[in-house]
Amino acid sequence: MLYRRFGRTNLQMPVFSCGGMRYMQSWEDLRRDQIDADNQDNLRRTIHRAFELGINHFETARGYGSSEVQMAPVIAELPRDQIILQTKVQPRADPKEFEAEIITSFSNLGVDRVDLLSIHGINTQEHLDWVTGNCLQICEHWRQRGFFRFLGFSTHGQTDLIRRAIATDAFDYVNLHWYYFNQRNRAAVDDAAARDMGVFIISPSDKGGRLYDPPEKLRQLCAPYSPMAFNNRFCLQNTAVHTLSIGAARPSDFDEHLASLASLGDRDSVTSIDAAIQAEMAARLGTEWLAQWDRNLPSIEETPGRINLLDILRFHNLAFALGMFSFGKMRYQLLGKKNHWFPGEQAGDFDEDAMRAALQGSGHADPTRVIAVLREAHLWWKEA
Repeated sequence: MLYRRFGRTNLQMPVFSCGGMRYMQSWEDLRRDQIDADNQDNLRRTIHRAFELGINHFETARGYGSSEVQMAPVIAELPRDQIILQTKVQPRADPKEFEAEIITSFSNLGVDRVDLLSIHGINTQEHLDWVTGNCLQICEHWRQRGFFRFLGFSTHGQTDLIRRAIATDAFDYVNLHWYYFNQRNRAAVDDAAARDMGVFIISPSDKGGRLYDPPEKLRQLCAPYSPMAFNNRFCLQNTAVHTLSIGAARPSDFDEHLASLASLGDRDSVTSIDAAIQAEMAARLGTEWLAQWDRNLPSIEETPGRINLLDILRFHNLAFALGMFSFGKMRYQLLGKKNHWFPGEQAGDFDEDAMRAALQGSGHADPTRVIAVLREAHLWWKEA
C-alpha cells in the first residue's frame, strides 16, 4: 500500500479507502438482530481483507442504512490506533436535528471518537447556508469535546458551489467527484490543494464509469491496463488527490486496484491511453462537437423542464463513442429520483422551441444537435 499526507490533517492516508456503501445489507436502518449472518460475515471478511492490505481508512455515513451498525463490531476487532475512521452526517436546517444525527451515528458505530467527521452532501446553496448558519457551530462544539479530530464535507454539487464551500476555510478535507470521465471539478481540487486540504475521490470506479464492468471497446483502448487501473493511475498522478474510495462489496474487489499500484508512475501509458480515447471520441463524435459540446450550456435552473443537459450529453457521448451504454443507462435513470443527489430531470417531454431558445440564449453553438441527442438518449434509456 502507498500512503499520502492527507493535507493539513497530517494523517498518512492510504491511496485506496474502504468505503462502507456497497457491502451493507440495507439502505434502511436495521437493528443488530436483524442483520443476516452471511451478509455480516462478508462485510467482516471485506474489512479484514482491507486492513491486511494496508487499507486502514474506513468510511461510512449515517445515510448508508445499516452500514454503521454492521461495521461497529468489526471495527472493534481492529487496533484502534492503526485505523482512520470516518462517518458522515447530512446537514439540517434545525441544529438540534443535526446534532441528534451525530449522536445516532456515534451510537451506531459504538465509539466515542472518530478521526474524520464529514458534513454529508453540501449539494445546494441552501445546504451550505445551513452549514455556515448552524452546523459548523455544532461541529466545533463536538470537536472541542474530543469526539472527532478533523472536519470535512462531501458533495455531489456543482463546481461553483464546491468552490464556495472550500473558500469558507472551515474544512480540513473534501470528498468530491473527479476522475477521467468527469473532470469538471478540477478547479475545486486545485482550490482544496491551495488550502492544504485532504482530497478524497468519491466512487471513481462506479460513478466514474462503471469501470468494474467495462465494454470491450473501452478495454481495448485502455490496453495494456484495464479501464479501472487506467482511471486509478489518472487520478493518483495528480498529487493533490490523496485517496480513492473503493466501495468494496466483497474481499476480492480490492485485487484489481492493488495490482494497479505497481506501475502508478507510468505516465507515458496514461498519456497514450488518453490520446487513444480522445482520438476515438473525435472520430465518432466529430472534432467540432467534442471541442464545444459542454460550452455555454444553460444551468439546470435555466433549462426548460430542469433537464440536466450537461450530464445527459456526457452520458450520450461516452455511450456513442466508447460503448459505455450500461453506465449511461444506470446514471440516466437516477435523474429526477433523488433530487439534489442526482440533480435535474431526464429528457422526456420538453418544448423543443423553448429548449432551442434557451440554448441560443446561452450561446451554445449547436442547439439542433443538443436537441437530437436529448431525444436519442431518452429513447435509449427511458424506463419501460
